[in-house]
Amino acid sequence: MNLGKLDIIFILIVVILIFIIFYLIFKNRFNEKNTVNNANDFQKNINEIQGSINLLTRTVEDKINNINKNIGSSLNEQTEKTQKSLSDVKERLAVIDRAQSNLSELSTQVHSLKNILSNKQLRGAFGEVQLENLIKDSLPQSAYKFQYTLKNGFRVDCIVDLPYPPGPICIDSKFPLEHYRAYVVAREDYEKKEFLKKFSLSVMKHINDISTKYIDPSETADSAVMFLPSESIYHEINVKLPKVVDESRLKKVYLAGPDNLMLILNTVRAIIRDANMNKLAGEIQIEVNKLLNDLNNLNERFDKLDKHFELAQKDLELAKISQKKIYTRGNKITSIDVDNKDNNTKVIN
Repeated sequence: MNLGKLDIIFILIVVILIFIIFYLIFKNRFNEKNTVNNANDFQKNINEIQGSINLLTRTVEDKINNINKNIGSSLNEQTEKTQKSLSDVKERLAVIDRAQSNLSELSTQVHSLKNILSNKQLRGAFGEVQLENLIKDSLPQSAYKFQYTLKNGFRVDCIVDLPYPPGPICIDSKFPLEHYRAYVVAREDYEKKEFLKKFSLSVMKHINDISTKYIDPSETADSAVMFLPSESIYHEINVKLPKVVDESRLKKVYLAGPDNLMLILNTVRAIIRDANMNKLAGEIQIEVNKLLNDLNNLNERFDKLDKHFELAQKDLELAKISQKKIYTRGNKITSIDVDNKDNNTKVIN
C-alpha cells in the first residue's frame, strides 16, 4: 500500500513538472515574437528549467533508491516470515502425523479390545487376567492360588488363603456383558426394561453358581467374591438392580469392581500380615519360654557349682593350715644341732 502511494505521488510530480516546462517554453516563444530583448530571459528560464530538471532527477533517483531499499527490506522480512511460517507448518504437520499414528494405533487397540469383548471365552480370559494382575500387585505370592480345584471338583479363578476365621475365600471373575450392552444401546423404554431384566437374570445366575460351587464350609470361608472387571457394570448393578445386590448378600456372594477389589485385597493383606505377626509372636513366645527354662537350669547349675566352690574353699583353707604346720615343723627340724646330745631327748620328745 505505501509503495503504491509513492508511485502515484511520483507520477503526479513528473506530470506537474512537464506541464511547467511546456508552459515556460510556450511563454518564452510568445515573448520572442514581441521582442528580441527577451532572448536573454528565455535563456535564463531555460537554465532554470534545466536546473529544476536536474534537481527533479536527483530527487526521483533518491526516491527510487529509497523505494528499492524498502522493497528489498520488505521482501527480506516477508521471506523470513514465510520461512518461519513454513517451519511452524512443518512442525505442526509432524505433530499431526504423530497424532494420526497414535490414533491409528489406538483404533487398532480398540478394535482388538472390541473383538475380545465380543467373544465370551476371550472376555472371560480378559477378566481373569485383570483379576490376576490386581491380586499379584496386592498380595504376597504365598497368599493365593490361581485356577485352584476344590475338593468338590469345581475350579475357581483364585483362592486367597486366609486364616480361620474366616478361612480361604474364593474369588471368581464374571463378565455379564451381552445383556448389559443391549440394555445400554436400547432406545425405547420397553426395550430397556426387557434387557435390564435379562441382565438381572444373568447376574443372578452367576451369583447362584458362585454360591453353589465355591462356598464349602469344610474347605472355604462361608462367603465368596464375584469380581466384575468393569466399573460401569458394577455401578449399574448397584444403581439399577438393588434387589440383586440384596440377594447376593443373603447368599454371601459379594460383588466387587476393580476399585472395590483393591480395597478388599488391601484389607486381606492387613489380615494376613496380622496373622503372620501373631504366628511369629507365638513362636517367639515358645522360644522365650525355652530360653527361660535354660536360664533356670543354668542358675541351678551355678548354685551347685557355687556349693562345690565353697567346699573346695574350705578344703583349700584346711590344706593351707596343714601346709603351714608342715612348714613350721620343717623349720624346727632344720634348726636342731645333731651333735648336741643333750638335745636329742627334746627332738625325740
